[in-house]
Amino acid sequence: MGAPSGPSVGARSGTPSTAVSGLPPLVEPAAGLTAEETLRYSRHLIIPGFGMEAQLRLKNARVLVIGAGGLGSPALLYLAAAGVGLLGIVDDDDVELSNLQRQVIHGMGDLGRSKAESARASILELNPLVDVVMHEERLDRGNALELFSQYDLIIDGTDNFATRYLVNDAAAILGKPYVWGSILRFDGQVSVFWQGHGPTYRDLYPEAPPPGSVPSCAEGGVLGVLCAQIGSVMVNEAIKLITGVGTTLLGRVLVFNALDMSWRELRVRPDPSAERITELIDYEQFCGLPSLGSGGDRAAGKGEDAPVPLVTVDELAELLAARSAGSADFDLLDVRNPEEYAIVGIDGARLVPQHLILDGEERIDAARPVIVHCKSGVRSAAVVRFLRAQGHPDARSVQGGILEWVSRIEPGKPSY
Repeated sequence: MGAPSGPSVGARSGTPSTAVSGLPPLVEPAAGLTAEETLRYSRHLIIPGFGMEAQLRLKNARVLVIGAGGLGSPALLYLAAAGVGLLGIVDDDDVELSNLQRQVIHGMGDLGRSKAESARASILELNPLVDVVMHEERLDRGNALELFSQYDLIIDGTDNFATRYLVNDAAAILGKPYVWGSILRFDGQVSVFWQGHGPTYRDLYPEAPPPGSVPSCAEGGVLGVLCAQIGSVMVNEAIKLITGVGTTLLGRVLVFNALDMSWRELRVRPDPSAERITELIDYEQFCGLPSLGSGGDRAAGKGEDAPVPLVTVDELAELLAARSAGSADFDLLDVRNPEEYAIVGIDGARLVPQHLILDGEERIDAARPVIVHCKSGVRSAAVVRFLRAQGHPDARSVQGGILEWVSRIEPGKPSY
């Protein structure tokens, strides 16, 4: 889930396009429905232009959902309710309390449980006629092609750019369509990508945005109900692809603003000069993500040039105590948003939201040592990388951010 960065970025977009129509059904129909299935899906069966044949195609379909989180929750539930015969779930996370604001496939009794297990139980409670396969592993370039080859259609509800490019490229290599959704705060986007039939994700975003420039939902927040609004549209697209009914979003990006309840549409065309996708690459490197330091090298990673020095929360606690005693002098910057700062903070930190520094609105004194923290270390690393590139000689990032601080130093404070 998460992190739309503005659909016009990198898109060959303009006025709403004529959608790609006339796509053949993705799946052949199953042999028939049982009496129980006929009753269960009867409201589908009586729809003119849908009926028995479309339902039989759904029964025969194999759909892989990447992530049982915000977008995966409604997608999995509605795919199961619709009668998709086989659902695969890729997720290696466990259920946490903060998930329940939007990940409606999980409940209080699932806290600490594998998300894949929790989702499977909810699906089978809703529709025991559906087969569910759990892939409790992180999707990467080592397993993507093997996993995708087992399914007819992919649903991508991931919340980071590296995985999105991986999903796109693996689906393209195998010639499979996939439905993509993205949400952040009050905004959502949905589209369908299919190399050879229309554009791919790389036609929408030829280049990944700079690391830290687009927050994830964990950093920027998301309106919980937005998951249902975008997730249900994703399932609608999946049903159309499987059955051949209607016109899909292939070649179009649907953009939703929950604040003014508006939908708008952007056209995306394949880049005729782009090379056909034929192999998987290092997606972390492609997206400019930090690589972990090796051995004893405590660096957050590398951006364009230099590594990002880290301070552990234990070291920060000692430094703050020394600063209070007058034996150390440095600035501690909190680069989160004011809304996050209102939840919890580190005493002695000064709030300077990340964008003020990166946009040059807030100048940081290069004559003073500076330690930077955020929620988990992503934004602070981006700020430190920026400051060092600007010539700041002594800027460091707090490893693990305030989440690690609360966990190790002040466990009585709230987390989020």
